[in-house]
Amino acid sequence: MAVGWQKGMLITGLAITAFFLLVALFAPLIAPYGHAQIKAADGTSFPAQAAPSAEHIWGTTAAGFDVFSRVVWGARTAVIAIVVAVLLSIFAGVLLGLVSGYYGGWVDRILVMIADAVYSFPSLLLAILMAIMISHGQSGLWSGILASGISITVVYIPQYFRTIRAEVIRIKESAYVESARVVGASTWRIMTKHLFKNSTRTLPVILTLNSSEAILTLAGLGFLGFGIEPTAAAEWGYDLNRSVSDVTAGIWWTAVFPGIAIVLIVLGITLVGESLNDLADPRLRARKSAGEVVGSIEDTSVDPNEKPTARNEVIAELDANVDPPATVTDHDPTIVASEWTGEGKPEGKE
Repeated sequence: MAVGWQKGMLITGLAITAFFLLVALFAPLIAPYGHAQIKAADGTSFPAQAAPSAEHIWGTTAAGFDVFSRVVWGARTAVIAIVVAVLLSIFAGVLLGLVSGYYGGWVDRILVMIADAVYSFPSLLLAILMAIMISHGQSGLWSGILASGISITVVYIPQYFRTIRAEVIRIKESAYVESARVVGASTWRIMTKHLFKNSTRTLPVILTLNSSEAILTLAGLGFLGFGIEPTAAAEWGYDLNRSVSDVTAGIWWTAVFPGIAIVLIVLGITLVGESLNDLADPRLRARKSAGEVVGSIEDTSVDPNEKPTARNEVIAELDANVDPPATVTDHDPTIVASEWTGEGKPEGKE
């Protein structure tokens, strides 16, 4: 369905996202060193803040970590954070949306009020609070990912909730849902069999946009010092935090490569989400060029096999011979239009 720039945007986003997924999957094979390795196999320590070379193609950090290996391993951390955050928010948001939309009443009013209140919380601030509560600010791999995932889950549940609720309210009055009630289908079957399947078509758009937000939140936690410890896992936000002092000293490689990784993965996921949004909305979907549409408006708005009526032929002839074009009111008002067009002519009358 995608054409033109929409197709290019979708393909570009999918290619970038697939690239990072492959990097995360094959990180042990791609990275020459471990995420916390600071010594070579012979026991020699890596030089600190070494410029890019054959041994360290992207240089090393102040702590002696290989930048290329840290960026590759950081892709795996980012993908895990996305999966955790998205799965938690989808499960909670869809379930609450189904219940609220189907039952309505006071249950719906309370859930909508809570959703509006939660949606006003800043996601990064909530992530910091969660990180402090879960791991006291010193996060391992899973505690850091869990802190980021819970913060994204809580903040973005209202998006899934409102989307599913609106679809359920619209669908539950449909004929097939009423028929299911008449034949004695249980509430659980109606909600899962009929409502769930028909109300989740727009979720891929929200899913992709929330995935990019999960990466930014995790990077924000690491940059502010509430992220994952470097010995537990590689995380791009932490590496950017440690490279701030390097940039002022002219050591650019410790900040450029983690920063590019964050920008590219967020860009790829966002392009996919925006493309899906455009394709799901007919008002935003790109159309074929005007040159591909053959014929006039009349040709495209009626059946092309249908012949013009006698009335249309007469009006076209009058328009061709009169300047300005004539209308029915320009002629003798005593003449009935059906008589001079040949339509509705009485029997026996020439």
